[in-house]
Amino acid sequence: MLPGYEKSKECFEKYGLDLSADVYEKLDTYAQMLCETNKSVNLTAITEPYDILLKHFIDSIIMVKYIDFKDNMRVIDVGTGAGFPLLPIKIYKPSVCITLIDGLNKRVNFLKEVCSKLNIEAECLHERAELLAKKEMYREQYDIAVARAVSPMPVLAEYCLPFVKVNGCLCSLKGPSENIDLASNAISLLGAEITSQTEYTVNDEKRKIIIVKKISHTSSKYPRNSNKIISKPL
Repeated sequence: MLPGYEKSKECFEKYGLDLSADVYEKLDTYAQMLCETNKSVNLTAITEPYDILLKHFIDSIIMVKYIDFKDNMRVIDVGTGAGFPLLPIKIYKPSVCITLIDGLNKRVNFLKEVCSKLNIEAECLHERAELLAKKEMYREQYDIAVARAVSPMPVLAEYCLPFVKVNGCLCSLKGPSENIDLASNAISLLGAEITSQTEYTVNDEKRKIIIVKKISHTSSKYPRNSNKIISKPL
């Protein structure tokens, strides 16, 4: 499914990443399952092998260059879709403990099938983020929240930061046009601060990775219900 191992390894190395044969085999199986399931469940518009390698796998795993995913860290992917970016990161960094949440049960079932096939330990939940973040066993329990979503940063921050413990961080992959300054009020209200914005390119397409550090507890009034989060961003 993916380009051959040597070609894929060259692509990874171009972005400063190693690729072992074992990780390649798992990513290749993931790609095959993604394309097969995509015939009946809308998971992705990206289905060409080279595009999957670059735009799904490398563009997810590249996070490890900017965040230190330490052993046994708890990491949550909010609105994970088909598992991006966190499931490829788990394949690349198996020692992290991951939770994948999505509002569509068919996607969650797909993720469970991939994890079972690849013998990956992961918590895959069909849940609404704004409801799950109110539960004690999930609220402020994660070292890192990751997201690769199209939602504006103020919206994304309200969904994600309630899951992050103090001194943890939100790591978001965004397009180059995202004006993070527009999210500064929301991020401050949620008990966090912007620590870095780094631009990079994947296959000549510009990207931006934004790191937000949690510096104090998030007020219990956040997150609000989904309608308010979207219609009246902080």
